Amino acid sequence: MSSIPFPPSGQYLRAVRESSRAVRVKANVQISDDSIERFLLSPAFTSTYTRLRAAHGMTMPLNFSSVVSELNVLSVLSLLNFASGYRVPLHQVTGRGAFDNIRAFVFSAYISSSGGAGDYFSAQGMKEITASTVADLMRVTGSIHVERPHEKIPGVTVGELGGPVWEIVQIIATTLNETGEALMNGGYPDLGSFVLEALKEGEKAKKAGGDECEVALERFVRGIPAFRDMALVYDQPVYCFKKAMLTLHAIALRFGKSDTPSVPVPRTSHLPIFSDNVIPSLLIHLGVIDLSTADDALGLPSLFPEARNPERLSTLLAAAEPVGDVVAKIKTVPKEGPLLTVEQAFVLRAAAIDACELIVQKAKTLDVSGHKEDLSWMKDMTPPELDAWIWAVAKDRADYRKLERFALRNTAYF
Repeated sequence: MSSIPFPPSGQYLRAVRESSRAVRVKANVQISDDSIERFLLSPAFTSTYTRLRAAHGMTMPLNFSSVVSELNVLSVLSLLNFASGYRVPLHQVTGRGAFDNIRAFVFSAYISSSGGAGDYFSAQGMKEITASTVADLMRVTGSIHVERPHEKIPGVTVGELGGPVWEIVQIIATTLNETGEALMNGGYPDLGSFVLEALKEGEKAKKAGGDECEVALERFVRGIPAFRDMALVYDQPVYCFKKAMLTLHAIALRFGKSDTPSVPVPRTSHLPIFSDNVIPSLLIHLGVIDLSTADDALGLPSLFPEARNPERLSTLLAAAEPVGDVVAKIKTVPKEGPLLTVEQAFVLRAAAIDACELIVQKAKTLDVSGHKEDLSWMKDMTPPELDAWIWAVAKDRADYRKLERFALRNTAYF
């Protein structure tokens, strides 16, 4: 990623919005005013938004020895908030999706560290953790081998490390190693200490009339390689910074409820969305993002062809059918969505960032006075709340859980 320039200092949030819109327009991905209004006024949205707009699932049921310790674990959880490209193989092995596996790993590593196994989430522990330790803490050691024919003995197979679960284990280990090394080079004992310093710098900027998120975001991205969520598409940089912004929002959700917070709490309501694979995929299925006339050279129109079925769209935008408790608890292995290239994935993620900016803008000006329900809450919609709703509703409805999501392998960004 060294060939991709950082955004200009002080303009990271602007760079996310502007680069996303630019690449979306260049790729001819359509987002119409009519499709946004149809989505905003749909029963699927209006009947569930206020219930699902707040949670991001980042809380951990743990006891912490200090605020910095909690901030460290929360920051590590945000740092490792990826593996979406391995959702199906992880489901097959553990019965859980990508984020649930990451959260279980963080929980297990923290508990093991507290039990005297060495602090896996100190800078030193992160730098030294091995892939085999990660596999052990994830409880997937029985699923990281593949069999291949012996080169010289017919009929004999040889087991060796490999397969998709081993891939994601290695990516997790490498991300922790790189982060630990960066922290040690900077003189930080752990990620929480680094994050706290960035928050304090942001607080100084806030008191001087600046944007604290802008300051902290730049520190995160410049300081930690795994936060450099950017790529070149059409030879132009596209900046998403999903995990870095999510770290700030997770901190705001966790510590912002107190009248006397123990850490500087950033104001995050103006942040762009934290774009992964779920949000763009859902917005395509719900008719907001239209790929039918998008850049054929990138292969975009052939993705999600079923999303153009008007009857299917009508069903998805209707209120959810009631699901019995027993049915709701049945978890099936999801169907693998299209495997994308880096360029395809960044175009769709950028389109989702721009779509959510346009949705929020439309919600503030939409005339809802004649609607049978009270929709005055739309005027106060924020991108992070819209993000939370899309992410939550993807699991909330049985028919949405079956919708295909695109996947990108070998990435530590989402």
